[in-house]
Amino acid sequence: MRLINDISKAITFLVRNTRGVKHSRAIMSLVVVTGILSGLSNTALIAAINTALNRGIAFGTGLLWMFAGAALLLVLCRFASSSLLAYLSTRATFELNTVLSRRILAAPLRKLEELGAHRLLASITGDVAAISNILPILPAIIINAAIVFGCLFYLGWLSWPMLIGLVVFMGAGIFAYRIPMGRSMMFSRLMRKEGDSLYSHYRAMFEGTKELKLHRGRGDAFYYRLFMPTAANMARLSFKTSMLQSVSLSWGTLLSFLPIGLVIFIVPRFITVSTEVLTGYTLIILYMSGPLQAIISMLPTLTHASVAVDKIASLGLPQEAASVTKPPQPNPAWGSLSLEGVTHTYYREKEESNFTLGPIDLTLRPGELIYLIGGNGSGKTTLAKLISGLYVPESGEIRLDGQPVADETREAYRQNFTVLFSDFFLFDSLLGMDSSNLDERAQRHLVELQLDHKVQVKDGKLSTTELSQGQRKRLALLNAFLEDRPIYIFDEWASDQDPVFKDVFYHQILPELKARGKAVIVITHDDRYYDLGDRLVKLEYGKLEFDQPTDQIPAVAVGTAKLHEAGVPVLLGE
Repeated sequence: MRLINDISKAITFLVRNTRGVKHSRAIMSLVVVTGILSGLSNTALIAAINTALNRGIAFGTGLLWMFAGAALLLVLCRFASSSLLAYLSTRATFELNTVLSRRILAAPLRKLEELGAHRLLASITGDVAAISNILPILPAIIINAAIVFGCLFYLGWLSWPMLIGLVVFMGAGIFAYRIPMGRSMMFSRLMRKEGDSLYSHYRAMFEGTKELKLHRGRGDAFYYRLFMPTAANMARLSFKTSMLQSVSLSWGTLLSFLPIGLVIFIVPRFITVSTEVLTGYTLIILYMSGPLQAIISMLPTLTHASVAVDKIASLGLPQEAASVTKPPQPNPAWGSLSLEGVTHTYYREKEESNFTLGPIDLTLRPGELIYLIGGNGSGKTTLAKLISGLYVPESGEIRLDGQPVADETREAYRQNFTVLFSDFFLFDSLLGMDSSNLDERAQRHLVELQLDHKVQVKDGKLSTTELSQGQRKRLALLNAFLEDRPIYIFDEWASDQDPVFKDVFYHQILPELKARGKAVIVITHDDRYYDLGDRLVKLEYGKLEFDQPTDQIPAVAVGTAKLHEAGVPVLLGE
């Protein structure tokens, strides 16, 4: 039952997630049919051989034609089954990777942050391969299973009483076989769980290699306290799994020969059996031992596939992949965007209680330049993710031109935003921007960003992204210019810029975006530029401390000092 359950679980997952493979169900059905016919052909061959041996040379031409037909059918069915599975396996692996990737893209950002990149990458690289690995062995499983059942049917034709005894013996043996295999399954699940941690350590090793090299104590602590225990535990679990599987395989080998001993040495002592029946049982059981051992040897692969299916299911990704239809377009004619009582709660590391942002009431309009300020950890970036639709409010509403943003309209709503987060990712191509003069437009912006001597654009591809952090941020700004969205959010964008380009950003780039009718939100600690905004919005510990127009603050030109004079609370050094 374990074998059937593992096969059923993996096949169901494959069929459900490979609908993009043309005629996949028909191909799978043909594989099953040709596999069964191949197995029955094997049985017919061995039956013909047994009959010929017992009759000597006196067998008729009918038996000869049976032998020839079974041999030809065996060859044709095995070729058809293997060829069909080779196609289906290749396509299914591709389809599984694309479906899982689309499901990741469709998942809410908060869900992906909770899972962590290491778990997602482990599933894409490991679990998909483990599930796909069952396809090449599926014909062999079907063929060998058909051989076993065909052989049992033939043994029943020879002697039903002996078959009943054989089935009872095999049932007891399979029950005993399940004990070590069940333990092996448990260790496989633990090993897969430990694999997520090991993948996380590998990621930390690559991304934090500079920090590890610069501090020997940190490097040793990482290696001996984190990496080594996890790797050692993985090795221990792998060894236990392999040992238990070896015990199972050895027991399976013993099961192949014990019935022969019973038939030859024990059965004749209690019942009278003809030589033809004894010979037939001995030959068939000996022949059947090969397919049985083959099936047993494939069980670890099926176990790993079953564990991988459970692991992917535990990720909790959306069942429906992201739509591949034409993406919605931004709405440049929008009039207002309002947050009404919006809240969001999440767990924050190193704190016993959850962090709650809100309730927030805030309104944005075209042509406004808003500075979002507050202490570290006050919720500024979280608010940016809520405004841009990356987070879903737990309570309250976001309204665009009076219409609430719902789940079915959230994707279209997000297209109105260009957001440059502090942990931005820089692609090496200008993806999603189709224009006949894209290279020319990009090159003009590179001159404005003072990057034309470093980066060139050809066919929408950047010549390099290997730049300093400040230059990489400017290169990210290139994408922002080309996207030309109605609403822009900059999260600490100027923090890595030199004083000259910082002035360019605050005095030229932001006013230019405002003049073009864009709504701009700037998360910043650069208090000497606060007077350039239309409004100051301050968060503190997740609460909206104030939302005040700068023109109501007397002589704001000198930044923080005048804010203090106006009675607006500002934390120095932010």
